[in-house]
Amino acid sequence: MARRKHYHVYVIELSKDVLYESKFKKCNPSYITGKPCVYVGMTGLDPDIRFDKHKAGIQANRYVTDYGLHLLPDLYEAFNPMSYDEARDKEVDVAIDLREAGFGVWQA
Repeated sequence: MARRKHYHVYVIELSKDVLYESKFKKCNPSYITGKPCVYVGMTGLDPDIRFDKHKAGIQANRYVTDYGLHLLPDLYEAFNPMSYDEARDKEVDVAIDLREAGFGVWQA
């Protein structure tokens, strides 16, 4: 029986204040000033619910809890939903593409 495609890749815009975090800045040596800083993740939940959980500190990434502003659906909606394997691969691809475009990216 085929598994249901219910995984999502999502992108959250982070406040530019995340650039004061040395670990974040070190992971983004090609960051172009003025480009967005983002978190890229994947989930079996609706991205809105996952964002709310991050902000509430539930299974959260610290950068999203501290600096998360809002979802950027234009950067991921066309891909969703996917199988687990597709989402796992797409999360990495999206992070790489955004980093190559000069974004500051954190991908867990």
